[in-house]
Amino acid sequence: MSGKVSGTYRARNSTADRALDILSMFTDTEPVLSGAAVADRLGVARSTAYRYLQSLVATRFLEEAPEGGFRLGLRILEIARVARRSYGLSEAAMPIMTGLCEATGETILLTRRVGDLVVCVERAESRTRAARISYEPGSTLAVNAGASALALLAWSPPEQARAVLESAAPFRQFTPATLTDVDDLMKRLVTIRADGYSITRAELDPDVLGIAAPIRNSADDVVAAVSVAALATRVDTSAEAKFIELVLDAARAISERIAAIND
Repeated sequence: MSGKVSGTYRARNSTADRALDILSMFTDTEPVLSGAAVADRLGVARSTAYRYLQSLVATRFLEEAPEGGFRLGLRILEIARVARRSYGLSEAAMPIMTGLCEATGETILLTRRVGDLVVCVERAESRTRAARISYEPGSTLAVNAGASALALLAWSPPEQARAVLESAAPFRQFTPATLTDVDDLMKRLVTIRADGYSITRAELDPDVLGIAAPIRNSADDVVAAVSVAALATRVDTSAEAKFIELVLDAARAISERIAAIND
C-alpha cells in the first residue's frame, strides 16, 4: 500500500513539473505556443504534450488562441491580481535588502517619507557587523538628517521640498555635522539629485556612514529609499565606491519589482 501511495505521489509531482515547465515557456516574445513546439521542448510525444495542454485549458491556466496554438488563460490573470494585492513594498524590497546586506556585511534600511517625517519600514541587519543607528522598524525621524531622509526629499519639486523643510524647522542637531539650515539643506538636495544618491557621514549617528538611493514606482515617483549604514572607520574609499554601486543596483531592482507588481 505504501508503495502505491509513493508511486502516485511521484506521478503527481511529474505532472505538476510538466505543467510548470509549460507555463514557463510563455514570454513577451512568445505569447502563443503550438502544441508541437511544447512537445518538442518537453521532449515528449505530441499526444502526451496535448494531454498536458488540455489539462491546463480545462483548469483555465491556458486557453486556445484564436489564431491557433495556446496562450495564458484567465486563471493566470486572477492569480496575478491576487499576488499584486498581497505584495507590498516590504515584500518587494526584503529579498533585495537581504542580498545587499550579504554583499556589504552592513545594516540595510528601507524608509518612506510621511509628511515631514521619515519612517523606517524594514531593516536587514548583519549578524556580525551591526552598527548602532537611530533607525528601528516603525521609528520616525526628521527629514534633515541621514542619507535616507535626504534621498527621500531630494526628488520632490524644489518648492515642495522647501515647504516641507520650513514646516519641520527648527531642526534637532543630532551631531555637529547635522545640517539644520533650510538653505544649506536645499543646496544639498540639488547635489544629491545630480549624483543619483545620498551620502552622509556622522550626520545622524556618530561615526556612521550612510548611503541611500531612491526607489521609484511605475509612474517614476520616488516612494521609498534603500540605504546602507556602516561604521565609517571600516569603509575606505574603494569600499565606499562599491557600496554606492550596490545601493544603486538594489534601488533599481526594488523599483523594477514594484513596477512589475503595479503594472
